[in-house]
Amino acid sequence: MAEKAIVTGAAGFIGSHLAEALLNSGLEVIGIDSLTDYYDLRLKQRNLDMLSPHDGFQFIAKSINDADLDALLDGVDYVFHQAAQAGVRASWGTQFEHYIDCNVRATQRLCEAARRKPLKKFVYASSSSVYGDTDQLPMSEDGPVRPVSPYGVTKLDGENMCLLYRKSDGLPAVCLRYFTVYGPRQRPDMAIHRFLKGAMNGSAVEVYGNGEQTRDFTFVSDIVAANILAMRYQGDGTVFNIGGGSRVSLNHVLDLIGRYAKGEFDVRYKEGEKGDVKHTYADTSLSRAELSFEPSITLENGIDLQAGWMKTILDLDAND
Repeated sequence: MAEKAIVTGAAGFIGSHLAEALLNSGLEVIGIDSLTDYYDLRLKQRNLDMLSPHDGFQFIAKSINDADLDALLDGVDYVFHQAAQAGVRASWGTQFEHYIDCNVRATQRLCEAARRKPLKKFVYASSSSVYGDTDQLPMSEDGPVRPVSPYGVTKLDGENMCLLYRKSDGLPAVCLRYFTVYGPRQRPDMAIHRFLKGAMNGSAVEVYGNGEQTRDFTFVSDIVAANILAMRYQGDGTVFNIGGGSRVSLNHVLDLIGRYAKGEFDVRYKEGEKGDVKHTYADTSLSRAELSFEPSITLENGIDLQAGWMKTILDLDAND
């Protein structure tokens, strides 16, 4: 009998890649996604179209807060909690209530239901945003966590929720802190997607800050590999950094993407926004030692792969 996994946020960028990899490895997958309109729902539908041909895939179009989780978790071996309301800049002000619902309340509800089940592993998708704007680079799991955005606060709360249920009820939780994920199916509000789109269609590209801020870019297939390694990890109650080892400035990324510009690449610098951090850089020594995690996609190759996908998306948009 095939093992069964739940992937929350299965119609999204990372969730769809993860669900696809699990299906290809022989697992049955229940995908849950509320299909919010934070970005173009046609992109989410295209992601689902990649999953629906698999016989072992079942999709539930519901919020975690509304779903019958006790019934859905019956017979499930693994939970991959990828769902969240994303976006650092959008998490301020009145929008924060939505982040509480999607990132905090939903995580608590899922942990509460999961603690009553004989799960093999509960893998939580966290974020480098929990570290905030620190000068302690590279960022290590035992370093300070001081988020500088409401979004980062909710992701740290999710980590603490998972570890709380691990301590109180034995939930076999592992938390993965993702560092700047990119690749095919990336959300349209994210930097590399915006930069590639601007280069390819000749529109202006906006950069917040002077472009000298650095990020540890991680290709989506490496994120998926880390989740599968966490699924098979013999321990639990651990937090791991998952970074790609490609820490470069945004200006360097723009130089790489400039190869795809049809004419002059129109880059316009704007004042930085609150919640943005100057640098991220993952210390992955723990994930390498405990999970045998090893990123395999270089930034240049990853951008080429994303550019190929972007060309398809832009062609489809042109035909709509």
